[in-house]
Amino acid sequence: MLEILKNPIAAGVTGFLCAVFFTAAVRSFAWRFGFVAKPKSDRWHKRPTAMLGGEAIFASVVLVYFLIVPMSTDSLVILTASTFLFLVGHLDDQLNIKPYQKLIGQLIGASIVIGFGMRLPITGMELVDIWITVFWLVGITNAINLLDNMDGLAAGIAAIAAISLAYGLAANGQTAEAALVAVFVGALAGFLVFNFNPASIFMGDSGSMFVGFFLASSVLLSDTGGRSRGILTILAVPVLILFVPIFDTTFVTLLRKLWGRKASQGGRDHTSHRLVALGLTERSAVLMLWAFAVAAGILAYLVSQLSTSQSLALIAAFTIVLTIIGVYLSKVKVYDERQEELASQNNAVFAFLVDVSYKRRVFEVFLDAILITLSYYAAYVLIFGSFERSGNWDLFIQSLPLLVVLKLFAFLAFGVYRGLWRYTSISDLFTFAKGVIAGSAFSVLAVLLLYRFEGYSRAVFVLDAIVLLSAVVGSRLAFRLIREVLPVPHSNEGRRALIYGAGDGGEMVLRELRNNAELRYIPVGFIDDDDRKHGKVISSLKVFNADESLTEICENLNVEEIVISFRESPPEKLKAIREFCRDNNIALKRAHLRIDPVEFE
Repeated sequence: MLEILKNPIAAGVTGFLCAVFFTAAVRSFAWRFGFVAKPKSDRWHKRPTAMLGGEAIFASVVLVYFLIVPMSTDSLVILTASTFLFLVGHLDDQLNIKPYQKLIGQLIGASIVIGFGMRLPITGMELVDIWITVFWLVGITNAINLLDNMDGLAAGIAAIAAISLAYGLAANGQTAEAALVAVFVGALAGFLVFNFNPASIFMGDSGSMFVGFFLASSVLLSDTGGRSRGILTILAVPVLILFVPIFDTTFVTLLRKLWGRKASQGGRDHTSHRLVALGLTERSAVLMLWAFAVAAGILAYLVSQLSTSQSLALIAAFTIVLTIIGVYLSKVKVYDERQEELASQNNAVFAFLVDVSYKRRVFEVFLDAILITLSYYAAYVLIFGSFERSGNWDLFIQSLPLLVVLKLFAFLAFGVYRGLWRYTSISDLFTFAKGVIAGSAFSVLAVLLLYRFEGYSRAVFVLDAIVLLSAVVGSRLAFRLIREVLPVPHSNEGRRALIYGAGDGGEMVLRELRNNAELRYIPVGFIDDDDRKHGKVISSLKVFNADESLTEICENLNVEEIVISFRESPPEKLKAIREFCRDNNIALKRAHLRIDPVEFE
């Protein structure tokens, strides 16, 4: 019976059952003796919630480990150091110790692990690897601690990362280590029964410290290492497994530093908070971040199986997606305008970056250089498969710099860098296509003149053009694609506007009113003279008959302003609207439709 329980899956189930029991018991204890987290201005929860959930996670892992998991020196070291971090977190929960005191505790825990010879084999230089390991252990511990900002987020992300890690350990034949991590996964899953939105218990710093340090140090159990492989791909596997907490911590730290805020101070500016600010529910925001964690875990597995060049290509593509998402989320306002204005005035670095942000062409050029490289590489892989050890690799390396320069020149010459991403339209797609085709033609001609096209495949260049066009279009449409995936937050403050004209111009006006919060408008509907459009719906807004009683329409919708979306209108119709607006104290504006942003007068 005991041997059956040592199976990783059985160990995980046992950890889950223990965690469910302990969490329920601890929750009752917390309410009875007043261990309750009360809402604060810099915290997300809005009602008193039981604490001590970390104690339930810790007790489950320790109990099941000593009962059924085969012991080893490494696992005992990890559990001992994680226990020390649990105690540091528990002390912080009770006494609210200072950040530097917590850091000292984290360094002591890291010293315990490193002192027993466990470290990341990145460079082969012992001293450098030791400091990389310290940075890793302390960084991930704090990342999980910062990520614990919304119901079910930290526990769920940690569980997903641990599942990926346990799978890798089991695949590597490290059954005992996989069983230890599986118990940890089960404990987190059992805690999530009570912690998922709406949470009835929090893990507290005792839980986040234990979870973060245990997860970070468990990565050191892996023997896959791959010391013959490149440094970047070795490091990429653990980084990708813990992608979400690393991304969130880096993202929040950078933005807080730019705004002149303390990185260690609590706040509502995390990735999860920005997703909610975009209009997602708390559950949807957490589930979306869980999905990112799953994708990162799958990518980590692929990186561990592929060659170095293929791994780097995947990582580069993932980094591009990550960068675009980060830029988009950074524009979401989570503080009021007064605070943001004050911070920007007091921070010269931020003011400089804001000024530079209007000159984003440098970023676009660097991005396109990466896209050109990835597209050319992808074309070779799709045609020849793994080609790193063949003559095609030499041809690829030989021609790559030439292709990057010529294609960037073609993009510049054909106007790819003239548009704004936010307003990318069908006409821009033709511009991108001309730039890509011209760049490919220049590249083929250059390879023909310089290398006589000896050994090169025509199919590679054709496929390269197709892949590159898709990548360029996708990158330019990124913001609009993200906006389609995420709901647009509708402000409750602003003038209620009725749009006159339900055609292309009206749709452009609606998009501008919704996407530009500074205009302070709330679109409430359309009116149009075309009988075929009456009763239709455009982006959830109904189209009304302009010939019907405008008084009734405006009263029902509480209209404060009418915006005319077309350039030309019959003088008598415009005169009637002006008289109606004057008689009913409703403002009237005309939108000027251009290729760039809509302007109003």
